[in-house]
Amino acid sequence: MAFDGITTAALARELNDALAGGGISKIIQPEKDELLLTVKNNKSQYRVILSASASLPLVYMTPVNKQAPLTAPNFCMLLRKHLQGGQILRVRQPSLERVIIFDVSHRDELGDLVTRHLIIELMGKYSNIILTGDGDEILDSIKRVPFSMSSVREVLPGRKWFIPGADEKKNPLETDAETFGLAILKSPYEVSKALYMSFTGISPLMAEAFCAEAELEPRKKAGDLSVVELDALRAVFESFMGRIREGKFEPSIVYEKEEPKEYALFSLALFKGMPYKAFDSVSGMIAAFYGEKEAATRMRQKSADLRHVVSNALERVNRKAVLQERQMKDTEKREKYRIYGEMLNTYGYEAKEGDKALQVINYYTNEPMSVPLDPTLSASANARKYFERYNKLKRTAEALASQIEETSADREQLLACMAAIDLAESEEDLREIRKELADFGFIQRKALVQKGRAREAKQKPLLFISSDGFHMYVGRNNYQNEEVTFKIGSGGDMWFHAKGIPGSHVIVKSGGRELTDRVYEEAGALAAWYSSGRKAPKVEVDYTERRNLRKTGGGKPGFVIYHTNYSLMARPSLEGLQRI
Repeated sequence: MAFDGITTAALARELNDALAGGGISKIIQPEKDELLLTVKNNKSQYRVILSASASLPLVYMTPVNKQAPLTAPNFCMLLRKHLQGGQILRVRQPSLERVIIFDVSHRDELGDLVTRHLIIELMGKYSNIILTGDGDEILDSIKRVPFSMSSVREVLPGRKWFIPGADEKKNPLETDAETFGLAILKSPYEVSKALYMSFTGISPLMAEAFCAEAELEPRKKAGDLSVVELDALRAVFESFMGRIREGKFEPSIVYEKEEPKEYALFSLALFKGMPYKAFDSVSGMIAAFYGEKEAATRMRQKSADLRHVVSNALERVNRKAVLQERQMKDTEKREKYRIYGEMLNTYGYEAKEGDKALQVINYYTNEPMSVPLDPTLSASANARKYFERYNKLKRTAEALASQIEETSADREQLLACMAAIDLAESEEDLREIRKELADFGFIQRKALVQKGRAREAKQKPLLFISSDGFHMYVGRNNYQNEEVTFKIGSGGDMWFHAKGIPGSHVIVKSGGRELTDRVYEEAGALAAWYSSGRKAPKVEVDYTERRNLRKTGGGKPGFVIYHTNYSLMARPSLEGLQRI
C-alpha cells in the first residue's frame, strides 16, 4: 500500500494520542533529509522519525536512537531555537492530504508564548519538512525550493506556505452522497482512477480495494456505472471514511511467499486468504515494512560514490587484463623464433649470399620448413637475431604471466569489495572498505578520522548463534574475512564460503563437538545470504575444515586456497539464527 493520505491519517492520530501535551527534549538531523525528535510525555519517552527522502518519505515512532552528526546543520539549529523545550499542542492532518503538522507552543526570545508549526510533506520526490510561524510564513525548510526549481510553489524563508493543488481534489472526509456521485459519474476515467483522481489521500491500490469491497470491476468506465453499482461503491466509500474519522485502524502486513507484499490499515477483500501479521501500532507496522527498505536506500545513497570508485577501478583492471592477454598472445610466436635460430645454426652453411629464405628439414617434426632470412646478414647473424627475439619474448612472457596473475588478483579483490559494499550495513562498514582500497592503491588515501572525533574503532565480524548453540562468525569485507578465517578460526573449526562468487567467510566454532546436520544447513544458508548470490533461489557453498586453508600468494587479505572440500546447495536465509 502506498504511503497515502489514509496512512497519514492513521499516523497523525497515533502521534497525537502519544505526543499531544508532551515536551520536545531533543532534535537531531542524522541525515540531510531526516529528523529525529525525542518527546517526553506521560512519564514516557518517544522518538519520532521524520524523513523527507525523495525515494522513501516516512514518519513513524521508533525505539531506536540515531547518532547526531558532529556539527548540527543550520535547519536543525533553527528547529532547536524554535521548538526544543516547547510543548506539542497537537498533531494534525489537513483534509486527507499527505501532510502531518506538529503545532508546538514555545517561548520566544522575550519569553512570550508563540506557536510554531512543523510541517512534514510526504509527497514522493517533492517531500519536505518545513517550519512556519503563526501566519503560515515559512521560517525555513530542510529543502529549499526556489522558483528555478518549481514555478508552482517556492519554499523559501518569508514565503507563504500552502499545499499545492489542494483545490483540485475534494476532501473525502467531508464529501456527501450527491457530491460523491457527481464526481464519479462525471469522471472520464475508469472507476479506480476516478476515485484517486477525484479525492485527496486515496492511492491507486486503496481505490482498487474500494472496488473489490463493492464487488466492482476497477477497470470499468466510471460513467457507465449503474445506480446500484454507484450506491454500492458509495456505501463502501462512506464506511471507510467513517472508520478513518473514528480512528478504527487495523494495521497489518500481508505476505506472499513469506515476503512482505503490502501493508494494510483495514481488513480488505483485496487480500482475502493471504497470510498476514497484525500490529499494535501503525508505527510498528511502518517500521517493520519500510525499515529494511529505508536502511537499504540510505546505504545505497551513502555507498554511491564508493561504488562508482570501485566500478571505475574494475573497468581499468579489465582493460589492463585485455591488453595483457593480447600481449601474451603475441609472445606465443617465440618458439618459432627459437626453432629458426636452431635450424640456422645447424643448416646455415647451406645458405648463399643474398638468399631470402633457407629450405631445411625440421628435425623436431621431420617436416620441411622455410626459414626467412635477412639477405643483408649472414646465416649466423640471422640466427643471433632470431635468438634475441626469442629471449626478448620469453622475458616478456615471464613478466606478463606475473602481471596477469596480479591483475586477476586485483580484479577478484575489487569484485569482493563490490560485494562487501552491497552487504554493508553502516558507514563504518563502508569506511573499512574504503581503507582497504586505499591500502592497495585503488584510491588515494584520505584522512579516515573526522574532525573532532576519532573514527578508528575497528568493526567486528558478525556473530550468530545457530539453533544448536554453535557460534558462527561472518566477515563483512576482505579484512574481516582474513580475521574470521585465520584469527578466530582454528584447525578443527568448519569454514564455509559461496562457491565461485564473492562473499563472506563463515567460521563455525566446533568447540571440539561434532557439528549437526542442521548446523551445516544453517551455516551454508548464512554463507549464501552474505554473498553476491543472496537473491538467487539456491547457492552452491563450499565447506572444509579450517586446517585445509592456505593464504594466497601476494598478500591479498581474505583470499585463500584449498583442495580438500565438500559442497552443499543452500537457500540464502538467516532463519533459525540469532544475531548477537
